[in-house]
Amino acid sequence: MKTNPVPYWRLSAFYLFYFASLGALVPYWGLYLQSLDFDARAIGELMAIIMATKIIAPYIWGWIADHTGKGMVIIRLASICALLTFVGVFIHSSFWWLAGVMAVFSFFWNATLPQFEANTMNHLGTDTHRYSVIRLWGSLGFIFSVVLLGQLLDSLGLDIVPKLILMLFAAIVVFSFLVPEATNHQPAQQGHILDVLKQPVVIALLLVSFLAQMSHGPYYTFYSIFLKQQGYESSTLGWLWALGVIAEIIVFLYMHKLMPLFGARKLLMLALLLTALRWLLIGFFVDVFGLILLAQLLHAASFGLYHAVSIELFHRLFKGKYQGRGQALYSSVSFGAGGAVGSFISGLLWDRMSPEFIFTLAAASALLAFFISWRFIRFDPV
Repeated sequence: MKTNPVPYWRLSAFYLFYFASLGALVPYWGLYLQSLDFDARAIGELMAIIMATKIIAPYIWGWIADHTGKGMVIIRLASICALLTFVGVFIHSSFWWLAGVMAVFSFFWNATLPQFEANTMNHLGTDTHRYSVIRLWGSLGFIFSVVLLGQLLDSLGLDIVPKLILMLFAAIVVFSFLVPEATNHQPAQQGHILDVLKQPVVIALLLVSFLAQMSHGPYYTFYSIFLKQQGYESSTLGWLWALGVIAEIIVFLYMHKLMPLFGARKLLMLALLLTALRWLLIGFFVDVFGLILLAQLLHAASFGLYHAVSIELFHRLFKGKYQGRGQALYSSVSFGAGGAVGSFISGLLWDRMSPEFIFTLAAASALLAFFISWRFIRFDPV
């Protein structure tokens, strides 16, 4: 039976522009909000909104995709709606107006990636271990965006941030129409999705996903602000963010060899241990540039290794008609609930506690995720 070739470049182009938008939003949106005179608590709350919509949006859209089999149609619709609603940030800059706009645009924007991940895995068929070779183009897009914007901020100011994000959203819309729908060749999974969710290994994986991403809260919300307070220039920030993603790309290039060699469980535990180390380095050694460089290199573990393993595990555990919802749950529980709680808590504590204390809490969250992985994920799910 002849199979359709994988549309490598079209899949890669979508990842490139999607993560380029993330490279503009995550490192610099907090700085942009600070330029509008919002305090740390308000910045934490507004950033948490983007994360919080990931709790609901991916699963709603995942349910629709699983029942209609039209994942790419949903991606195109959500991309258009995200683009149109983001225009609202140019209309007004009050807290509640921005909160509303960010809630609506991120509800649609956060719907796209989990369904695209499922579509990519379906295109790959039995070669899912090669996912990272496609996904690395998203990392390249992130690098391009974060470095370019870091350079532009020093000369053009923070007003350029929402303009660049809008242009990248437009590119996402264009490329969503170029990617074909893939056929799901996985065998149908019997029973109700609750039967899957009740498995101890699934419960453990969901807890790990929540805690791992919660530990990223201070990093995604205040890392750029923290380094700016220590005297780092915007261009330096851009290169530091880029360095982390370069390290992530190297991991993605070798994941198709690492996964069969070591197994998902061992790689997951290693990623979580190195994540804890990363937060401690940032919290306690921000004035030691060499250790900050090392901390950024550890992004290879805290995101690259962790994310590639998680995508694979959720793909194995949620089969057939539950595949879209499986990827949506990963996004909802980790980047959604975990990210929102991490951003909200770090926003509450940033002006009250020391950065050392806050990043120590982040490290503790990653270590708890490691313990759960060691204790309850005792084998590689197949």
